[in-house]
Amino acid sequence: MSDSNSGASRTDVAPAADKDGTLNELPLMRSERIWGFWDYSAVNVGLAIATWAFLQGGAVAYYVGAKQAIASIVIGYGISVLLVALAPCLPCSRWGIEQFASLRSAFGVRGARIVMLVMSVILAAAWSAVLAIMCGHALANVANQVLGTSISTTSAAVSVLGLLAVAVSWTIVARGPQSIEWVNRLIAPGLMLVTVGMLVLVFTKTSWSDLAALPAIDPWGDSHLDFMLAVELNIAGGFAWWPNVGNLARLTDSPRAAYWPNMIGLFLASVVAAIVGVFSALALNSEDPTLWMVPLGGAVLGVIALAFVGMANITSIVAQSYSALVALRGGGGDRLRRAPWALLAIIVLLPAAILVFFPGAVYDNYGRFVSWGAIVVAPLCGIQIADYFLLRRQELALRDLYLPDRRSAYWFWNGFNPIAILALACGATVYALLLNPVTYEPAAWFRYATASVPAFVAAGGIHYVLTKALVARTSVGGYPDSTSARIRPATEA
Repeated sequence: MSDSNSGASRTDVAPAADKDGTLNELPLMRSERIWGFWDYSAVNVGLAIATWAFLQGGAVAYYVGAKQAIASIVIGYGISVLLVALAPCLPCSRWGIEQFASLRSAFGVRGARIVMLVMSVILAAAWSAVLAIMCGHALANVANQVLGTSISTTSAAVSVLGLLAVAVSWTIVARGPQSIEWVNRLIAPGLMLVTVGMLVLVFTKTSWSDLAALPAIDPWGDSHLDFMLAVELNIAGGFAWWPNVGNLARLTDSPRAAYWPNMIGLFLASVVAAIVGVFSALALNSEDPTLWMVPLGGAVLGVIALAFVGMANITSIVAQSYSALVALRGGGGDRLRRAPWALLAIIVLLPAAILVFFPGAVYDNYGRFVSWGAIVVAPLCGIQIADYFLLRRQELALRDLYLPDRRSAYWFWNGFNPIAILALACGATVYALLLNPVTYEPAAWFRYATASVPAFVAAGGIHYVLTKALVARTSVGGYPDSTSARIRPATEA
């Protein structure tokens, strides 16, 4: 991994933190990758078919009926999964770099650290809390059926069960990325059976014509606006994968293995699971997936399905935590880089362990929660795609990604790229003007364009135009037209 421009070896980039390179921020050589096409596909399916896809379907059923729900899910996930698969999956896989390290080429060394802290700590913690609370709901319903208890969804018992899910997740993620693979290999087949079984049971109780005639649970009353809200909800749901997929794709052995499994898992499996969620929610008039299983399958099958639901949430918490851990270790400074992996896992999961004690506030605001994620991720994807594919032409100065000071081509101005920051702020503002993330109230233009798509276009366009006009031909930023050196990807060296 060296040439005449860099004179760099792997150890020149940064000090090694682990014997296992997969736990390290350093660029991974091809021999260090642990997943091929089918391995990563299994991981993707296991993640995608988790119960947040069912929860997504339940949320969509609030706005539209079965036919419109199917269309909104396909359109929404189609848009966002495509963008997420391009950025950050392809750069991370091609270069073997950690997801937030790749952001340094757009935001600067220090700017990327701020983005990393927001995305990996706050959003990952919130998602882990949602999943842990849902796991608590599932286990509480199992206890209600098997033991005859009457545990409510807002009781302290649900919080304790959610805390237990966080603890189990820690024991798994503390073992490293291989744990994600073997857990998904165990859980994914069972989850697929649960999903297919739920679909069959829905149609044994309700015909398609009856299901298609069922109204949405709580629509606004404007059919076009309700459909666009459902589309936006699904775009935001697909964007929610962004904090995970880059660091997972980094472990694949080729760009093909990094890209197409997203279409198998994050798109196809998520679409199927979300559609099953819509059908179940409409048939049972409830958006909570943990309340569907027993009415659909009876006590025995329902309890088995709920058990798989609980385990599925744990696999997703593990994936969330792994991505956040790699990001913190790489971008959090020398102290975090030297910290034991298991200790970092505690730091990442501690906020989720606190949030599980507020189950109503976290779990009952799913739509607003994914909106708060999309308000950042949609502009981020626009900036990443514009920067990596259009401005840099898929070339990066690999060593400069890891230089911590002004020696790096990605130092920009005092470690920050104000153009990328401005583009991100403008994209987020466009989103908020079109869809209020607090009240979830849409503006007039929302009905024609959603909120995520304009935010993506605005951020990407502003970043491209201003970078071309003000930065690309200077010595700042390492763009192809500048004087900064470029070297080949680690996987091609």
